[in-house]
Amino acid sequence: MVKSTYTPPETLVNLPALPSDRDRILAAIDVGTNSIHMVVVRIQPLLPAFTIIAREKTTVRLGDRCKQTGRLTPEAMLRATDALKRCQEIAKSLNAEQTIAVATSAVREAPNGQEFLQQIEADLGLWINLISGVEEARRIYLGVLSGMQFNDQPHVIIDIGGGSTELILGDGHEPQTLSSTKIGAVRLTSELITTDPISNAEFQYLQAYIRGMLERPVEELQTQLKLGDKLRMIGTSGTIETLVSLNAREKFGTVPTPLNGCQITQKDLREWVNRFRKLSYVDRLLIPGLNDRRAEIILAGAMILLEAMTLLNVEALEICERSLREGVVVDWMLAHGLIEDRLRYQSSVRQRSVLKNAQKYQVNLEHSQRVAQFALDLFDQTRGLLHSWDTDARELLWAAAILHNCGHHVNHASHHKHSYYLIRQAELLGYTEIEIETIANLARYHRKSSPKKRHDSYRNLTSKKHRRIVEQLSPLLRLAVALDRRQIGAIAEIQCDYLPNLQEMRLLLQATEPSDDCALELWSLDYKKSSFESEFAIKLVPILKAVSVKSS
Repeated sequence: MVKSTYTPPETLVNLPALPSDRDRILAAIDVGTNSIHMVVVRIQPLLPAFTIIAREKTTVRLGDRCKQTGRLTPEAMLRATDALKRCQEIAKSLNAEQTIAVATSAVREAPNGQEFLQQIEADLGLWINLISGVEEARRIYLGVLSGMQFNDQPHVIIDIGGGSTELILGDGHEPQTLSSTKIGAVRLTSELITTDPISNAEFQYLQAYIRGMLERPVEELQTQLKLGDKLRMIGTSGTIETLVSLNAREKFGTVPTPLNGCQITQKDLREWVNRFRKLSYVDRLLIPGLNDRRAEIILAGAMILLEAMTLLNVEALEICERSLREGVVVDWMLAHGLIEDRLRYQSSVRQRSVLKNAQKYQVNLEHSQRVAQFALDLFDQTRGLLHSWDTDARELLWAAAILHNCGHHVNHASHHKHSYYLIRQAELLGYTEIEIETIANLARYHRKSSPKKRHDSYRNLTSKKHRRIVEQLSPLLRLAVALDRRQIGAIAEIQCDYLPNLQEMRLLLQATEPSDDCALELWSLDYKKSSFESEFAIKLVPILKAVSVKSS
């Protein structure tokens, strides 16, 4: 396969820049395993920066799933729905122009997680984006970068959630490692702690389990460090904020406000773990500053942090109050062209992630580049005539075009199906789970059968909107693939001539070489046009334009 360093023009994938002459109000919601958090921010594009004008947090314990089935319980879903409704009311009262919501570990793993998200959309009109663990880590990194300066020094960020723990290594620029491990304060408390106070046997097992789960991401992180690097550690999340607050209250008699920048040492943390393990839940409630819900899970959370600090040989941790929800805000600003400073490299994270996976699977990028350009040309020239999809859908089509042939890495036979599975398993940063599913489906339907309800891949698209994207844009991708049938760039450009009175669209083709009759491309277009004609109820007529050759 031919490899290329092709980088798509920014205009292919970026959203249009928003006007930068006025402040904007945005709400960001993090639907976590333990709590639902929201921040409402005022974005000042001219700086660019954002100021938090409101916070909301409700402990809903979505992670308290049915032990037999792993499903989200009706009680937890009701608590979450009420909390989200309250978030919407606050956002509306503050004139937020948009609310962006993401869901993480608990919803991601529950068999009925997608059903829950669909119900929220139906009941509240709120679309919640489900994100992968690695994508969660990337956005946490963005959130921390928005509130701290790294000064080009390596920092490890740890975020201990209810269901997972994220570890990120970065120096203020590109993250060196992003990992998400299935150990969280709620998960471990629910699954591994049955005694109160915890027995020695359970404590030792829990300690060994945490260490075993953390060893691999820690080793991956350490391989990225240079000799002589002095590693600093940043902690985010409610668990770590609670530990730092408790320690500050006991040592200094007061909890600083804001908490940002406060520290806890490994020595102090070890003392807290040894103290918690000897106390029952009722006894822990007597500790000033420890509420009832946090008291239930604080031991497991503290043990995760202690093991991480021990494995990384870090003596102290500094708190950062910005995390995933602020990262969601930064990601939105980047996508809309509102940030041009030290974070600007992140604005191209989607296309760089797609290209990285294309190279991983030895995709012929020169061919995929041409297919992508044809697909976008078809998209642009038929927009407003045959479809009304926006730039978000356009970006998904671009990603699918670049990766449509990656299944050849597994086998030529049924490679479109292999492409689907490889894309689903790929770490496509910057995309939500439903967007990755859409990209995978677009690639899967670039040949052979059209989308059908009996196909597992198509059924995995739980959003009607994204099903329609696949139904309407996969025919465009099929035509784009046909236009480079020989993979030699035989077609130089295309032009769509829509004749609504005839229910016909003429596809005018310009050959790269005047002597080339492009017979194979024309045959392929004729073979593949049926899905386009069926979807849009229109006849497609490919025409190779004649080229006059001037004599010298």
